[in-house]
Amino acid sequence: MDFEKKARPLAVVVMGVSGCGKSSVGERVAAQNGMVFVEGDQLHPAGNVEKMAQGIPLTDDDRLPWLDRIGEEIKTAQRASQGLVISCSALKRSYRDRLRQAAGGRLAFVFLEGSRNLLLSRMQARQGHFMPATLLDSQLQTLEPPTGEAGVVTVAIDNALDDIVALACQRLSGMAVKGGD
Repeated sequence: MDFEKKARPLAVVVMGVSGCGKSSVGERVAAQNGMVFVEGDQLHPAGNVEKMAQGIPLTDDDRLPWLDRIGEEIKTAQRASQGLVISCSALKRSYRDRLRQAAGGRLAFVFLEGSRNLLLSRMQARQGHFMPATLLDSQLQTLEPPTGEAGVVTVAIDNALDDIVALACQRLSGMAVKGGD
């Protein structure tokens, strides 16, 4: 279910709370559609990573420079007419709007949605990630689901990874958010 080259979104943000599978889904969506994948966690300032590793939730002030770095990645890809998939929690509407503004409005989101129990079990099972499972509840409290926002597709994460990716690609291919060559 590849995007048609003429119709692919110029940039796609795979979003949701920690443990939802942003990186795994994002990598595969990008690979299936000839787009570049950027791991948004790698763009966090060192202070943010340190804070989260200590179990301290980030504030808006912590997140804004990170969101701006993600916005710069999106702008760089657009200038190069290169398709981009990037992972970013994008928990609040104001964060998503900030990214939309950076993208000149040419941006799609894939919201990976799951129950607290499923998310917690995934976070507890992963190895070597700086984000402790103790921060899940703060992320869920911060989350403003993108219900009703334009340019957003929602995919439940209680399916196999291949099925999640297939649904995301299928729903993205039907969107009016277009761009790139």
